[in-house]
Amino acid sequence: MMKFRLSTLILPLAFVTLTTIARSQAGHSITVTVRDAPSVKLRLAYHVGNQQYLRDSLVTDSGGRGKFTGSERLPAGVYMIVLPDNHFFEFLIDEEQFFDIRFSKSDPVATVSFSGSEENTGFVAYQRRWKSLQEEAMEISGRLGGLQPGSPETSAARKELTDQEKKMKQYLNEVAETNKGTLLGAIARSVIPVETPAATVPPGTHNPDSVTRLLSYLYFKDHFFDHIDFSEPGLIRSPVLGGKLEQFFSQVVVQMPDSINKEADRLLDMSAVDSSMFQYVTVWLMNRYASSEIMGHDAVVVHLADRVYLAGKAPWAADEYISDLRKRIERLRTNLIGMKAPELLMGSFAGHYVSLYDVKAEFTILYFWEPDCGHCKESTPLLKEYYEKNKESGIVVFAVCTHHDREKWERYIADNDLTWINGWDPERMSRFDFLYNVESTPLVYILDRDKKIIAKRLSVNDIPAFIDTWRKFQSH
Repeated sequence: MMKFRLSTLILPLAFVTLTTIARSQAGHSITVTVRDAPSVKLRLAYHVGNQQYLRDSLVTDSGGRGKFTGSERLPAGVYMIVLPDNHFFEFLIDEEQFFDIRFSKSDPVATVSFSGSEENTGFVAYQRRWKSLQEEAMEISGRLGGLQPGSPETSAARKELTDQEKKMKQYLNEVAETNKGTLLGAIARSVIPVETPAATVPPGTHNPDSVTRLLSYLYFKDHFFDHIDFSEPGLIRSPVLGGKLEQFFSQVVVQMPDSINKEADRLLDMSAVDSSMFQYVTVWLMNRYASSEIMGHDAVVVHLADRVYLAGKAPWAADEYISDLRKRIERLRTNLIGMKAPELLMGSFAGHYVSLYDVKAEFTILYFWEPDCGHCKESTPLLKEYYEKNKESGIVVFAVCTHHDREKWERYIADNDLTWINGWDPERMSRFDFLYNVESTPLVYILDRDKKIIAKRLSVNDIPAFIDTWRKFQSH
């Protein structure tokens, strides 16, 4: 059985193996006949989210025939036959895994037919009918866009579009009900839109329009996955589930860690009905937020690690990965947005010990740097310029050199007239590298007057805009 791995930019994730239970004959045998082209190379591929993966390949004989076969049953999902010109058609692998496919190379989508697989015969009919209904809706929408607002023709077209949408929903419900308990049924059901009922706002409500929009949003968010069958692992190997997850966490959920964590927990609970579904959802979430460029999303990674991986609920993850993850999480959990920054007590260029907590300022810019760091040589002068202009207006820089060479450190400070607080701890007695997850330089944290972390890993260029925005936000 083939394994696949979802990639990540920050945390390496373990291989994810999806299995299905053989409920009938063992193995699979899919006979393919290309009616109008002998000796054609065909590839068998499958979906996982928005990615496609190769499963097998063959070259048809002189009669255009070939067979994808194996001793193991294929995991359920949406598969593809891909031709040399990269044209393809989709079909389902579910209970039936011994069947024939026939098509013409000249137009595979329009000519494909199946024998020995009622579900795929139904899937082809569904695809064609659904495409037709979508095209009809697009045609009406196109006409509507060209009509005069408020005209009788516009009203008629709007009614026509509403009727078409009802017809489409009715068709999806019919397919889902007729094929209940199958992958086809789950796919059709997943397309059914969530209908948000009219919100009831109590009389006398201040700003009722805003309240109505909020209530509608909350309903839509809470019911977004109503039509996803989490007990159907075949949805993992389809464009359906990955697309829904991406839409939900990019367009529906507020991009704040607390909101994301709440919805992630709810989704993990829903997916727990099937072990492979739970695994896929967990890995998808971890990958997404481990590679997120949005500040503060590392809190989501910590939450997911604590909830699943470090709680012993990820049997798919290797011990080595869990050990590495645990170390990474410990370096993250001390410096999350909203936490009080850990104390730093260290020597200084001035010759006495300095304490981060002794700094009294509206904003403390915590700056980790090195004299020989190329990016630091670009950032440090910019930070100095900003500091000199703003040091009388509540801005303090607490700079920590991460390099061990005292001579280079002192010479750079003197040559560049760095008058801010210059901390020095070559022995790492303060554990600054661990407490602030210092793995590269330059590294910037911004703390408020209470030493709460309000920003991290900003570029120096972003500091002025962030502080200005923060001040405006606080003033309101």
